[in-house]
Amino acid sequence: MILLPVLPIILPLAGAILCMFARRNLVAQKLISILSSALMFGVSIALLSEVRNGDIVVMNVGQWAAPFGITLVVDMLAAILLVLSGLMALSVSIYAYFGLDQDRVRFGFFPLLLIMMVGVNGAFVAGDLFNLYVWFEVLLTASFILLALGGERPQLEGSIKYVTLNLLSSALFLAGIGILYGMAGTLNMAQLARVVQEDGHGGLVMMVAIMFLMGFGIKAGMFPLYFWLPASYPTPPAAVTALFSGLLTKVGAYALIRMFTLVFITDPEFLHGLILAGAGLTMVSGVLAAASHYEMRKILAVHIVSQIGYVLMGLGLFSKLALTGTVIYLIHVIIVKTNLFLLAGAVHRLKGSYDLKKLGGLYKERPGLSILFFLSAMSLAGLPPLSGFFAKLTLIIAALRAESWLIVGVALGVSLLTLYSMTKIWAYVFWKPAPEPLPDLDPMPKGKWFLFLLPMMTLTVITIAIGVFAGSVFDYAEMAAGQLMDPSGYIQAVLGGE
Repeated sequence: MILLPVLPIILPLAGAILCMFARRNLVAQKLISILSSALMFGVSIALLSEVRNGDIVVMNVGQWAAPFGITLVVDMLAAILLVLSGLMALSVSIYAYFGLDQDRVRFGFFPLLLIMMVGVNGAFVAGDLFNLYVWFEVLLTASFILLALGGERPQLEGSIKYVTLNLLSSALFLAGIGILYGMAGTLNMAQLARVVQEDGHGGLVMMVAIMFLMGFGIKAGMFPLYFWLPASYPTPPAAVTALFSGLLTKVGAYALIRMFTLVFITDPEFLHGLILAGAGLTMVSGVLAAASHYEMRKILAVHIVSQIGYVLMGLGLFSKLALTGTVIYLIHVIIVKTNLFLLAGAVHRLKGSYDLKKLGGLYKERPGLSILFFLSAMSLAGLPPLSGFFAKLTLIIAALRAESWLIVGVALGVSLLTLYSMTKIWAYVFWKPAPEPLPDLDPMPKGKWFLFLLPMMTLTVITIAIGVFAGSVFDYAEMAAGQLMDPSGYIQAVLGGE
């Protein structure tokens, strides 16, 4: 148990190294990635089992006690996100085994995927701000190369915008770290929470909080800092975009949740009110942009923005029920958005286009694929009894209890426009006849097609299961929210009796 928190970092790192040794054996790279992801997923489930009774697992690297050494911390929120990251890495690895072109595999897709997972998992377990910054840079470096992999002109344009804005985010984050260290003399998040709460630093703390809000807001895709996302996410292959949509913006959202429930809680009325306003604007701007597009990847990419608004809505409301809704929504949207991009990639693999106006008739040709897309799309829109319904319902009930009538109206209106966007994709791609019949570009044997769809079928089943077993999911999310609302357990677990 003591070593469990470091294994989600070590396993993908070891897998990436093995992939580099097997750089000339592409099949070996694929198998190593699948095995590493499966092991990472298994370890994450073990961690979730360790914390399900309310415990917090802490590991002090090198036996240097906090706040002086590197501390890895896994509470319920971190454990849930580690499980999801392992599941997404495994799903994308299986998808890419069959669906990614050999050139990108040869250029290093699988070791880069695993290196990115090192950064993602490291961010989830980091107990201090310096190492959180390091893990952000690891995932930024790997994701930048993945985004540009293949060297196509749209990819290069998108990757330049992506890295430029994310470097600005990193600069704000690093500046905030420097000011916090000068103010508190520590970067351990538990120790920072104590120092900020006990001493207070008035306007200086507020200034740093705004810097962190801007820095992490860029990474999360929050209004008005999201404009890099729709310019870059639709450019790479579906395997890359699916992983990005499922995890990268969610790491930024996780950092916001962690910092604004643990450290920056001295003026919640102002700070969380600002987050709530940003959440509403993020929802509206994202969904309006999505409604105007007629290209599958662009619609789904811009919807990442609107869905981040729902995640931040719970943080802005800042109640136990609202944070419970945020955790449920994170679980839901990570699974569903990844799945929708994988399904869009399957459509492109068959027909060679993402343009809605060129596609059609897939319901008759590929009924299985059509059903999978329909279920995931309706879950994103929030139709019962799928996962999105219960996630949105929890958030809206929390907003009603807080008497935040405006955000309730925004959330419901955005759900209707999301339903419009998803229905538009369904009608154009699957239901209506194609303007000109398009042949299957890469027909697979039935057995191989089944294996190709296996991760998408699994994620769809999980989406349904979250709705069917919503009570159990709610219990786990409520425990995570309780730890966030009362961070004393986190602080005690890290610092002990100090």
